[in-house]
Amino acid sequence: MVLKDGKILLGKRLGAHGTGEYAGPGGHLEHLESFEQCARRETMEEAGIEIENVRFLCLSNLKKYAPKHYVDIGVVADWKSGEPQVLEPDKLESWGWYDLDALPQPLFAVEPHYIEAIKTGRNFWD
Repeated sequence: MVLKDGKILLGKRLGAHGTGEYAGPGGHLEHLESFEQCARRETMEEAGIEIENVRFLCLSNLKKYAPKHYVDIGVVADWKSGEPQVLEPDKLESWGWYDLDALPQPLFAVEPHYIEAIKTGRNFWD
């Protein structure tokens, strides 16, 4: 989750699981990559922006998109520079900054966990 001026960055997904749902930048870890390195790389690859102050947000056991099953390690970071661009048009329709209390729908399954974690500090979902 990327924060800027009290808003979060969300994109409308295309392609694989979660088509039509809104989600932040993210993806799979590469071999020997740290969570922070992954967050910085995925955000740059997908949106073309730099982030800073990357920190743990929450852990989710994501079972909604069967037969896929993920353990999602949610992190939150602050926007550093750049304007969001759609750099993977086969995976994403658009980017936008959204107020936490006025989010687009539907949300990708982990996004409500991220929002609750930001608001309450809760950090685990099974």
